[in-house]
Amino acid sequence: MSKVSVFDMNGKQVAETELSDAIFGIEPNEAVMHAMVVNYLANQRQGTQSTLTRTEVRGGGRKPWRQKGTGHARQGSIRAPQWVHGGVAIGPKPRDYRYSLNKKVKRLAMKSALSVKLQDSNLLVLDSIRMEEFKTKTIVQMLKALNVEGKALIVMPEVDKKVIKSAANIPGVKTTLVNTLNVYDILNYDKFIVVQDAVAKIEEVYA
Repeated sequence: MSKVSVFDMNGKQVAETELSDAIFGIEPNEAVMHAMVVNYLANQRQGTQSTLTRTEVRGGGRKPWRQKGTGHARQGSIRAPQWVHGGVAIGPKPRDYRYSLNKKVKRLAMKSALSVKLQDSNLLVLDSIRMEEFKTKTIVQMLKALNVEGKALIVMPEVDKKVIKSAANIPGVKTTLVNTLNVYDILNYDKFIVVQDAVAKIEEVYA
């Protein structure tokens, strides 16, 4: 079990907690994390790109000139791919880019990403985040007190609209819940800030 400090919103250490080595202390598997990130990005693609083939481009029904005797190469339509404004020969059409990885790979990738954050000292545990009103300044002051620079991912155990909306205006800061946590976000953000109750849920899910 790895011991880490627990901070409050003012950046003061208020306690210590233990993190499970089975989740936060494994040897990171880079290949699995890479596969998970590629899978996440592929699943985000809309796949709505579409080009027109020669049969779909308007016009081109008449043969541009007779087959022989002109000195030109033979042509059947001004909408053939080699013509300007012609159709696209092998262009993209709408398709689904989604694919899935098996459960063991997903779990290993998540544990690897969490372990990377702890090993690089980029994981911060907060006792709680309490806000009485919608105020971006409160989140900014909290990040400053925690010496957080660059991009930060704040993980909460449950929905708190005051925290979510207050952090939404800050560039490079994202809030998420334990049940929507993904490997891409963990690796994409510099600091991983997690509420203590969320740690318990993460360990419960991935134990």
